[in-house]
Amino acid sequence: MLHPPLKSPGQLLRDQWKNEIVVMPGAFSALTALAAYKQGAKSVYLSGGAITNNLTGLPDIAVITPEEMASTAARACQVAPVPIICDADTGFGDVWNVARTVIEMERAGLAGIHLEDQVSPKRCGHLDGKEVIETAQMQAKIRAAVDHKADQSFLIIARTDAASVHGIEEAIDRAKAYVQAGADAIFPEGLASAAEFAQFRDALPCVPLLANMTEFGKTPLITADQFNNLGYQMVIFPVTSLRVMLKAVEEFYADLLATGTQAGWIDKMRTRAQLYETIDYAEFSAKDESYTKPK
Repeated sequence: MLHPPLKSPGQLLRDQWKNEIVVMPGAFSALTALAAYKQGAKSVYLSGGAITNNLTGLPDIAVITPEEMASTAARACQVAPVPIICDADTGFGDVWNVARTVIEMERAGLAGIHLEDQVSPKRCGHLDGKEVIETAQMQAKIRAAVDHKADQSFLIIARTDAASVHGIEEAIDRAKAYVQAGADAIFPEGLASAAEFAQFRDALPCVPLLANMTEFGKTPLITADQFNNLGYQMVIFPVTSLRVMLKAVEEFYADLLATGTQAGWIDKMRTRAQLYETIDYAEFSAKDESYTKPK
């Protein structure tokens, strides 16, 4: 169903991680956010890379606009009444672009965003050839972001890509500087082992940390329970659902074009009834009747 924006979703997310790590399935549309919620997700993550791939068919190379990101976020927040964090890339520019991004993303109903310290146009965090901006420049972006929050519980998560560029010590130093600038949490990107995640936690003992459990990248597969034991508050699975979906869709298209029928895929589909159940079709019909035929 359609839902009005959650009140203080950032605080709801902070309350969730007081007890255990928050597992955030990655979504890239309103429908996938709704599906994650219907399967029991207590919080959801919107991946900039997955949204870019889905909306434009292009790589994650800073071609998407803040309006496209915010509108996707707003639609997701309308149907999935849980805290949602969204990727905000580099803030789509300098400090005033960051300020506008925060205003638009918070207006969309999000619990928070993360901003990264890459040079724009950015690259996927698990590719080589990344560059990072100066620490002071990123601190300025964080200050601008914090200054434009309407709800102080709205999360400004600072992502640093410095580990794979300058080493983990540099990434830790940057993270500390970003916390001093007002970041609510830190997202260390591109770490290469559980030991590095532990090193990050030891260096920032009181700071909320977000782990990225993407596949096919620099980070080995680590479970949510393991991240919980390492002391992390959030773990995202950003592009997993997009990869699963695309593999299934490509295999279906190939078979359809080869056979001319979808008959072999019927058992692999959501039925019409199941789709309608996910999108609450019956509830909308009942609401229609209640609005047009009041008691």
